[in-house]
Amino acid sequence: MDIGIITGLKPDGKSFEAVQQFGLRTCQLVSFNPQHATKEIAEAVVRESEQAGVRVCAMWGGFTGRHVWNFTEGPVTLGLVPKEQRAERVAALKRWADFAVWIGAPAVITHCGFIPENVTDPEYEPIVEAIREVAEYCKEKGIEFWFETGQETPVVLLRTIERVGTGNLGINLDPANLILYGKGNPIDALDVIGPYVRNVHVKDGFYPTNGEALGEQVAVGKGKVDFPKLFEGLRAHGFQGEWIIEREGRVGEDEKNRDIIETIDYLRQNVDGLRKEV
Repeated sequence: MDIGIITGLKPDGKSFEAVQQFGLRTCQLVSFNPQHATKEIAEAVVRESEQAGVRVCAMWGGFTGRHVWNFTEGPVTLGLVPKEQRAERVAALKRWADFAVWIGAPAVITHCGFIPENVTDPEYEPIVEAIREVAEYCKEKGIEFWFETGQETPVVLLRTIERVGTGNLGINLDPANLILYGKGNPIDALDVIGPYVRNVHVKDGFYPTNGEALGEQVAVGKGKVDFPKLFEGLRAHGFQGEWIIEREGRVGEDEKNRDIIETIDYLRQNVDGLRKEV
């Protein structure tokens, strides 16, 4: 198991500077621009990662277009749920799958969106079929397709994994997102989706306090995520993946960097099996 951060794909060849800045060797690479999923940029990423001594543990692939991270417009703008953008976004995820293969990443991650709780919703089956199409493409390429937790309840994620049924689906567990979206307690969620957790976003936050906006993200240890119990629960499920620090929220760069450094120290002190050296 390793500690890493999530860092942006930069076509100018500086994707791993932030990873090196914190003395880390692992990252998730993220981009919301599928036009950057080219063989040329992939080759540059491979060269840069080798020079930096950094391993990409997954490719977080997003989409262009409108994304609204709230409870009112989010259901019609996020992931594979919006009908009008679905085909385009499926194609984008296939591009990210190709890119992941080219850079040697084992999986593509994304937010699939507010997948309906109601399986009789007329859009439920088309959404599942879209996810299956991406998962099958990834399987043909020899990689996995991972959901990042957020807009779905744990049982919806489990049901979707079971119904898609391709055998190469997993979960990038963001414990804070389950809280920020009011979708569940991340510790209890492990009873439902624990066997499918492949990576973890180390992030903290509070539950929503109104019906319009997500809860507030805060530094690790200052929110509602019970990290000692999370570590224990993941260990019980045999988790051997990466701990990827993601510090978002309305904070300045200095505060963000300080929080990341403190989180690295916290993980090294509290998680068994982590590589300790800088």
